[in-house]
Amino acid sequence: MIAEIQLELDRLEQEHDIKILYAVESGSRAWGFASTDSDWDVRYIYIHRLEWYLQIDDKKDSQEEMLPNDIDLAGWELKKALRLFRKSNPPMMEWLGSPIIYSENFSTAERLRELSKEYFSPKSCLYHYLSMADGNCKDYLTRELVPVKKYFYMLRPILACDWIAENGTMAPTEFDVLLNSQVSDSRVREEIDELLRRKSAGEELTQEPQNIVLSDFIKKKIEYYKEYVAQYGAFEQPPTQMLNE
Repeated sequence: MIAEIQLELDRLEQEHDIKILYAVESGSRAWGFASTDSDWDVRYIYIHRLEWYLQIDDKKDSQEEMLPNDIDLAGWELKKALRLFRKSNPPMMEWLGSPIIYSENFSTAERLRELSKEYFSPKSCLYHYLSMADGNCKDYLTRELVPVKKYFYMLRPILACDWIAENGTMAPTEFDVLLNSQVSDSRVREEIDELLRRKSAGEELTQEPQNIVLSDFIKKKIEYYKEYVAQYGAFEQPPTQMLNE
């Protein structure tokens, strides 16, 4: 599949007359809890030829394409990516930390990684992850039956909040790093490990009564972080000049 993805990235460059600066896997495969039928969520940063930037009218600065074999392609033009990076956009930060890299032939991603400490906003990322966990909690932990995979879309953002609160840095993309560093309760760990085993075996769509241990853990964490994020003041955005360079 990796070879097929590489071919599709080459096709995009030819078809759209662009240059891909950086391409990675995002989503469950990058997080480390993909199931047997998970999509391939390929994300990339690209640039156009100089002429594209010399036009008066703004043009579309993103690309999306869904291909057979569950390959989901989505890219951001470099200026769009830099604007989002400047705002400490969590998905953009996660791309830079993806463990699955399809293309990194230029220095763009490495330079952004070097600047990430300057532009990282704990408040922005905490709100993002808290909103993700809280939204899924309201959608699924108010039901009698819960799909197995939905627990991970609450657990990962909660553990990311734990990491940010403890370390003051962007949370690792990989779920197992978060799990090993942030979960000390043996009961919670056992329940998560069992769900990981089942999800990897293809049981992610199985619906079953709520897991009380995990539901309580998630709900308590959400309430805690709703109060915790209130301590942060406004994010002082670093100068743009570093990104212009």
